[in-house]
Amino acid sequence: MWGASALAMGMIATFPGMAFAQEGKTADDLSSHGAAQRIAQTGVSSKAKNVILFIGDGMGDSEITVARDYLKGASGSFDGLDAIGQPDALSADGETGTGQYTTYSLGSNSSNRGVVTPVTDSAASGSGWATGTKTYNNAVSVDVSQNPQMNLIELAKANGLATGNVTTAEIQDATPAVLESHSTQRSCYGPQGKTDGTMNNAAKNCDAAQLKENGGIGSISEQLLDTRADVTIGGGSKYFKQTAQAGEYAGKTLWEQAAARGFQTASNDVDAFSNLSYKKGKPVLALLSDGNMPTQYNMTPALSQKATEARGAVTCSTNSAWLGNKNSSGNSASLADMATKAVDLLSAQVSDKSSNTSGFFLQIEGASIDKQDHAANACGQIGETDDLDKAISATVASLKASGQLDDTLIIVTADHAHTSQIVSDAPAYALSTILKSPVDGSTIVVSYGTATSTDAGADDSSVGYTAGGMEHTGTQLRIAASGPGARRVTGLTDQTDNFYTIAKALGLAADTSEQKALSDSSKVSVTIDDSDKATASVTGFDGDAVLSYSLKDGAGKVVASSETTSRAASIDGVSGVRVRTGQTTPIDLGSVDTGTSYTLTVSGKQSGRTESAAFDASSQDGQVKPGADKSGEDQSGNREVAVASVADQKNAAGLLGSTGSAVMALVTGVAMLAIVAGVVFAARRGMFRR
Repeated sequence: MWGASALAMGMIATFPGMAFAQEGKTADDLSSHGAAQRIAQTGVSSKAKNVILFIGDGMGDSEITVARDYLKGASGSFDGLDAIGQPDALSADGETGTGQYTTYSLGSNSSNRGVVTPVTDSAASGSGWATGTKTYNNAVSVDVSQNPQMNLIELAKANGLATGNVTTAEIQDATPAVLESHSTQRSCYGPQGKTDGTMNNAAKNCDAAQLKENGGIGSISEQLLDTRADVTIGGGSKYFKQTAQAGEYAGKTLWEQAAARGFQTASNDVDAFSNLSYKKGKPVLALLSDGNMPTQYNMTPALSQKATEARGAVTCSTNSAWLGNKNSSGNSASLADMATKAVDLLSAQVSDKSSNTSGFFLQIEGASIDKQDHAANACGQIGETDDLDKAISATVASLKASGQLDDTLIIVTADHAHTSQIVSDAPAYALSTILKSPVDGSTIVVSYGTATSTDAGADDSSVGYTAGGMEHTGTQLRIAASGPGARRVTGLTDQTDNFYTIAKALGLAADTSEQKALSDSSKVSVTIDDSDKATASVTGFDGDAVLSYSLKDGAGKVVASSETTSRAASIDGVSGVRVRTGQTTPIDLGSVDTGTSYTLTVSGKQSGRTESAAFDASSQDGQVKPGADKSGEDQSGNREVAVASVADQKNAAGLLGSTGSAVMALVTGVAMLAIVAGVVFAARRGMFRR
């Protein structure tokens, strides 16, 4: 018998194309950057100027079908959702691709990391396409070892692209968060946790090591301001009422920080949102609701079999609170409105030649398909799918009108599947809703059967199912694309492959070695103000998300350090200083003693790049750099006492200040005495640089 089986397997192996099957990898083998790719060797056929990624949160095949059957009829099609990936739908000769991708994660939570987990959450799945690295559920763009991984917005900014992040959820929610932050817990919304600022529950919602008061990189909202995407639109405005607990903005609310850092802001104001326009160097932050944005359709709760049959077929009605309704000024904020506003703002930035941006990357999420599926709300999930479809359609029309469609890769997919199913009759074991399509008159029975609560308020407590706790499912998902590079999504891929598809289409640093090289132009300088407070200004660490630093005096004693500052460094990856990609990252070194020599060492935690700058804390006036620096903050009155960059490591003699540099330029033509004189002069001015 065994001989016959072996013979059969041998015969199968001889047929062409039969060697494609392979065994799955272990969690250890899957946990490194890019290790979960299914098509690692596949390139893109052409490059894109822009990429727009549409995410339907919880939008599995069943959710798409439920919405299509109700809104368009069983034989109908969506104008936007079904057009992407369809040959000839957008253009006669445009590139298209459709496929399925796998969504598993590597752990059910932070206490169960590094285990292949068939059902993902939005944080782990979003981290997969945002960074190319598999991780555990609840993790936001960190790996299973809780080390931050470079995400698409950071990499796009490093490559000179404009960036945007749009959602109907709270902007701190998992899917938008993976592009604006790195967090060991998705619940770490702000410096005071997950509150409106009237209390502090950070201890419950954040790992202590990540909090700024413990020397960490800060909460999701704080990091959003550091990431500084050019356009950020969504909900969650109440969390920006929280107050910073430490750092340079201690005591200020997040809204106050945003204003101080040059953001254009709109809070719960559709008219202000509608009036936003591109202004160079002033990114947009528009948060239009306290929490998640109101849904398009009213609630239709799923009921037990008897109650469902007694209620009969229902039709969906528009929610009066939905921001897609025109207000008295004629303005609205549907997902289509937000999407086209983002495209207009980013396109204006690209058109501004002085902005030095060559294209854009934009993520747009229809977030509440998932949230309404969790609530077993059929009409809710249908309305949110419709909202996403209209956003896709409006975006395509906008790109076509501006002549950008052929240069833009559009990808439509989801983060995970969900629980709703279309069945023939309301089952006895689950909650259901019966719908009647207004298009073809068909009866659609939508069933939900993944909740297991025995809540006393359950619709059928004898079976133990309640509305409100439906769960994700682990099935593979549809992914479709149109535009340059679209064919790469064809067939079976993984969520992490989506990162590489986008990165390759835009020419971003995708592999670890490429990302590390982004920090090759790193530079560190130190200034001391009139009160002898030292501040390091760090630039060029674009291959890093987090920096560590150490300041030692001439005797080698550590007087300031990111490591000693942290009182909870058990999670080292999120301890340190959050990099402000493409900007100047300040590091507060505290007070220094006049007449003492110091050496500052700054290291990138992702690249391993290290820069050192030696300086003397002199009481004499030094070089003054007035006005605002790249971070938009006033540096008037500070004297720069040291600079270190990649060039320093190639020049054993070090660098002098502006006067000293002029002296060094004459070295080959002057005597040693002149060199000494120049050095003495520079020393008196306090302008040595190393």
